[in-house]
Amino acid sequence: MAIVSRGFHGRPRPQAGRLPPGQYETYDFPVLSAGPTPRIEQDAWEFTVTTEAGERHRWSWADLMGLPAERPTVDLHCVTKWSKFDTTWQGVSVDLLLEDVETAADYALVHSYGGYTTNLPLEDLLDGKAWIAYGYDGDDLHPEHGGPARLLVPHLYLWKSAKWVRGIQLLLDDEPGFWESAGYHDYGDPWREQRYQGD
Repeated sequence: MAIVSRGFHGRPRPQAGRLPPGQYETYDFPVLSAGPTPRIEQDAWEFTVTTEAGERHRWSWADLMGLPAERPTVDLHCVTKWSKFDTTWQGVSVDLLLEDVETAADYALVHSYGGYTTNLPLEDLLDGKAWIAYGYDGDDLHPEHGGPARLLVPHLYLWKSAKWVRGIQLLLDDEPGFWESAGYHDYGDPWREQRYQGD
């Protein structure tokens, strides 16, 4: 009797160069959250960008839906060491939301419904690197994955892609968010394994 069933070839190997060090590929989409899942109705949802001078720019759900959508396909990398390849999203580029915002800020603090925050250099939200995503895999974004809308910053660990996003605060100086205040890395580059402070 054969030890391995005929026709079994094992798990497919990830394409070279796509899996950061210390990560493994998953076909699931694990759900991890810092607290309970907020339930935000679309008609109550709003997104704001607040400059360092206190100027507020606001979008309702209808405003967001009226903006040109993009459909990025990206790889995701979670700090808990799983990676998921070729995820497909629908959303609005952060570039578009910030194009009329005058700022001298170098940093951003992202705020979510439920109180979660995370910090990023502003340049990591620009030049086609980030979206406010409201669709996943051809469907509306489900609440457990951050719906109705989440930030998507796929070149950083996934905790930087804040679920249930409600705004971006532009800052002159960096300010740690929820996980960063608890010892996670301020930047979170998966290719440099920047999981915790000091990595």
